[in-house]
Amino acid sequence: CAWSIERPPGDTAGCTFCHTSSEERCSTCHQRHQFDPKVARRSEQCKTCHWGKDHRDWEAYDIGLHGVVYQVNKWDPKNFDWTKKLADADYVGPTCQYCHMRGGHHNVQRFSTVYTSMGMSMADRGAPIWKEKRDRWASVCDDCHSPRFAKENLQALDEACKDAGLKYRETFKVAEDLVKDGVADPMPKDLCPDWSGQHVWSLKIGAYHDGPEYGGKSGESGEFRMSNCSDIERLCFESVGYFQTYIMKGMSHGSWNDATYSDGSFGMDRWLVNVKQDASQARRLAAIEKKVGITWVPESFWKTGEWLDQLTGPYIVKNHPGKTIFDLCPDPGWLDTHHAPAEEV
Repeated sequence: CAWSIERPPGDTAGCTFCHTSSEERCSTCHQRHQFDPKVARRSEQCKTCHWGKDHRDWEAYDIGLHGVVYQVNKWDPKNFDWTKKLADADYVGPTCQYCHMRGGHHNVQRFSTVYTSMGMSMADRGAPIWKEKRDRWASVCDDCHSPRFAKENLQALDEACKDAGLKYRETFKVAEDLVKDGVADPMPKDLCPDWSGQHVWSLKIGAYHDGPEYGGKSGESGEFRMSNCSDIERLCFESVGYFQTYIMKGMSHGSWNDATYSDGSFGMDRWLVNVKQDASQARRLAAIEKKVGITWVPESFWKTGEWLDQLTGPYIVKNHPGKTIFDLCPDPGWLDTHHAPAEEV
C-alpha cells in the first residue's frame, strides 16, 4: 500500500516483516531448525502475520465457533492428530490450514472467497467467473456441514458485505463532496506532497474518481492516507480499511459477533455518523468565514515537519524536481493495480 511504501522504515516494521521474503520462505510456516509438518499444521502458525486491524483473520477465527472448538480440543490427539498429513486429517473442527490449504494444496488463495483487498473491494458475486471459486469455497464446508448450510452462510456473508458497502459509499460521498466543494480542511493542495510527489486526494483510487478537483492525472491513485490528512479522510480510511474488513473476515470465519459488535457493522455506523457530524461543522464554519470575509490559510504544519520530511513525496520533490514516482520507477506496471486481469483479482 502507498501509505506503507512512502513511510520511513521504522514506521512500517510490522508491514515489512511479513511483506518481504517472509512471503516466499518455507520456514515462515514450517519454522526454521524444526521444519516439522506437525507444527505447520497448527492454526497458531498463521498468527504471526494474519492478524491486526486491516486483516483480522486470526481474531475472527479465534473467537468464532471454529476457533473455540480448536482451542479447547487441540491438545487431544483423538480430536487433532497432527501426525497425519493434511489430506488424511479428520479433525473435530477446522484449522486455518485445513480450510485454506485443503489436502495440502499450498496456494492458500485457492480456497478463499471472491472478495478482494481483504474485503474492501466489492465484486459481482453472481458473475460466472466466480462460480468455480464460490463452489470450491462451499465444498470445504461440506466436509462437516450440509451443502445447504454452506451456501446459506456464503449468502449471509454476501449480504453483510453488501450492507457494509452501502455504509462506506455513503461515508465516502460525504467526504468526496467536501473536497469537490473546496471546504475540506486541509485540501490535498495544502498538504505535503503525497507518496507520488503530487497533491492527489487520498481517496482518489485509480480511475474511479477522475477530474481536476481530485488532483493527479487520469487513472492515478491517491495515497489512501490514515495520517497527515483531514479527520474525515482518516475516518473513511478506518471505516473501509478496518471495520469493513472486520465484517468480511468475521462472516467468513463464523465469527458473527466479531462482524457486528467488535467494530464491525457497529463500528461503521459510528464512523458514518462522525463523518456526517464533522462535515456539517465544516460547512457551517466555511459559511461563517465567507460571511465575515475571512480567508482561511491552512497551518504550515500540514506541509512540513521533521517526520513529514522523511516521507517519499517530499523526498522526490526535493531531489527530483518535476518528477513523480511513476517517472522514477523503472517498471511502473507493478503500481498499476486497476488494470489487473480479473482472474488474478
